[in-house]
Amino acid sequence: MSARTARTRLLAATTVALAALALSACDNGKGVRDEGPSSASKPSTQPSGSAPAAGSTAKPAGDTGSTTGGGTGGSTAKNSGGTTTGSTAGSTGNSNGGGTTRNTPCNGSNTKTTATEVTRPLNHLLLTVTNTGSKNCDLTGYPIARFGEAQAVPPVAEETHPQAVVTLAPGESGYAGVLLSAGDGSGGNGYTAKTLTVAFDKGTGAQPALPAKGVYVDDKLTVTYWQQSLDDALTY
Repeated sequence: MSARTARTRLLAATTVALAALALSACDNGKGVRDEGPSSASKPSTQPSGSAPAAGSTAKPAGDTGSTTGGGTGGSTAKNSGGTTTGSTAGSTGNSNGGGTTRNTPCNGSNTKTTATEVTRPLNHLLLTVTNTGSKNCDLTGYPIARFGEAQAVPPVAEETHPQAVVTLAPGESGYAGVLLSAGDGSGGNGYTAKTLTVAFDKGTGAQPALPAKGVYVDDKLTVTYWQQSLDDALTY
């Protein structure tokens, strides 16, 4: 056998041996190539729910409560402030029972006051105050009336307190009734007064004329609060 033939056989044997080794490496002994574990059977490397999805705005429990609470607290403070402000408004009402005023007070400088004896009810006098100015005025409280030389002024009938301040536009009138004496003669200390002075809550007073014969008054003398209506003034 020549040297060339020997090399040829050695190369062939080597090739066969390499092929056998390759086949052994790719064969699992059952004639099927082992590709390793299937991708479908691989366990997940990320536990379910271990991290929020990307871009999620969810907050841990407790954060929501603190945010909501802050908003509510601010609203309550605002409402509370509003209530406090409202409770102090209108505290400038006069002490004579007229309530809160918004206009110039009615008095002797911007009104005309008259006194009229009426037939019904008996023993009553009607005081009328007419706005003679160019602006509204508020007629508050009740007439502080002094008959003749009396040292005291008559009390007011509290049940005649109006629901609101009497406001007079230019040319409008307000009224007050005066019970001069007891109709059944039960009053004492009676006398005849021929002059009358009426003072207002603020400003100058007035001196309306009485009937020439004067008016008879006794210790039942009482006035009403100023009223918007003539009928209301003569109800007492």
